[in-house]
Amino acid sequence: MAVRIRLPGGTLKMKVYREFRERERARRIPVLKLGSLYFSWWSDRSVL
Repeated sequence: MAVRIRLPGGTLKMKVYREFRERERARRIPVLKLGSLYFSWWSDRSVL
């Protein structure tokens, strides 16, 4: 289950790899791996 944290300018999401979307797998958005969790930053400007 993904955890979403709304922040000014975008959303920080914490997920495991199997929950990734195509944009996250292709690293078109910033992704950081810590242990088995992946943190991805979805900027309000980049979300279409």
